[in-house]
Parts: sequence; C-alpha cells; structure tokens
Amino acid sequence: MPERSLLQLRGVDIAVADKVICHDINLDIASGEVHILVGPNGSGKSTLLCAIMGIKPFEIRRGNITLDGRDITELEVDERARAGIGLGFQRPPTIDGVTVKTLGQAVAAGSRFDAAIAKLGLTELVERDINSGFSGGETKRWEVAKLLIQDPALCLFDEPESGVDLEQVQVVADAINTLMATPTAAGKQRAALVITHTGFILDGVAATKAHLMVGGRIIDSADPQLMLERIKREGYIPLEG
Repeated sequence: MPERSLLQLRGVDIAVADKVICHDINLDIASGEVHILVGPNGSGKSTLLCAIMGIKPFEIRRGNITLDGRDITELEVDERARAGIGLGFQRPPTIDGVTVKTLGQAVAAGSRFDAAIAKLGLTELVERDINSGFSGGETKRWEVAKLLIQDPALCLFDEPESGVDLEQVQVVADAINTLMATPTAAGKQRAALVITHTGFILDGVAATKAHLMVGGRIIDSADPQLMLERIKREGYIPLEG
C-alpha cells in the first residue's frame, strides 16, 4: 500500500454557474485500486468525474484535489491529462473524417498505439472513422484503448457498460482489466474510479470499494457487492454499521 493516495479529494464542492451540485466530497484512491461510484440519476456522479478531469463548466468552488501529492485544483483539462488523468466517456461522439489510427497516433508514438490496439484486439477498427458505425461494445473498448494509449495513472469511467449488450459487458470488462494490469510507462500501477448504474461491470472487474452518492454527497462507502445487494433490496440508502 502506498504511503499516500494517488487521488485525494478534501472538502470539495462542485458547481455549475451558481448552483452547487456536489457537496463536501472526500475521497481517497490508492494506486492499484478500483473504486465504484453508484447512486440515482442526477445525484452528481458524472459531475464529480468531469470536475476531477477539469471539464468545463464544472468548477471546484471549495476544497482541493491532489494527484500523487500534487495539487491540481486549478489546472486546466489538458494539464490534468498530462499530469496523468484520463476519462472514458459514457456517450463519446462520432468523429467523421478522423480515423482511429489518426487520433491514436496523434496521442502517442506509433509503437505504443500499435501495442494498445493489438492488446485489446481492435486492429479491425484502425482505418474506420471514430465511433462511426461502431457497436456499443466496440465504442466502449475504443474508449479503454484511448486510455491505454494516453497512459494515465488515474482512469475515470462513466458507465462503461452503458449501451453495451449483456454478452459484450464481459468483453468491455476484460479490456478494463487489461488496462489496469498494464503498468504506466513510469512503471506504476494505475487506479480507477468507475460509475455504474447496473453493477454489471462488477461481474468482470474486481473493485476495491464502492461509494454511494445521493443528493450530491457521498453518504456511504463499503464493499461493492454488499452495497449493490443492499441497493437492489432497499434502494439508495447507506449500509448499516
């Protein structure tokens, strides 16, 4: 266990314009850990991921975020990406006229791009326009591949099983497992924060801890399977004890 968390949030409030959406968020994720974020629609889960990534118009109004001991609260999105954060989107756009190969090689040298594509079995996509006619599983596997090419230490996933056939959820999970098992170029273990509504992704991805977000607040943290079982039985309420 590392001496400090890879990602640390302390007393973070997140707002859009004048409306505070997330309140007093405290979170610690260490290298090698996969944390799950669950909660009802509109509870602030995607807002939290976007704020960690630095995407506008989400703003940190209070508190601070550190990555590997470095305060990144005021950094722009591109600076956070270079610092070691990557985000896999729930609904990534189609980009006509830009191929997977063009974008991938713009992000990383050819050898790293080729290795990532081969490792995730996506060679058939390299000459196709990004997400154009991709199946749900191909779209989400490409999101994972982009992270492998980018090489972040912290991987954020917004509902990786969303829009994916049940048969393909395990394929996406396998891609995430491959990403997480591959050390960064600096030889460090990665960490991840994953939003899930259904919990299906947990059938293939072993998570360290789950956090329950309701009304823009993290109201409980517990074992992922126990939390999801409780949610299925009784709804979005904290575990007892």
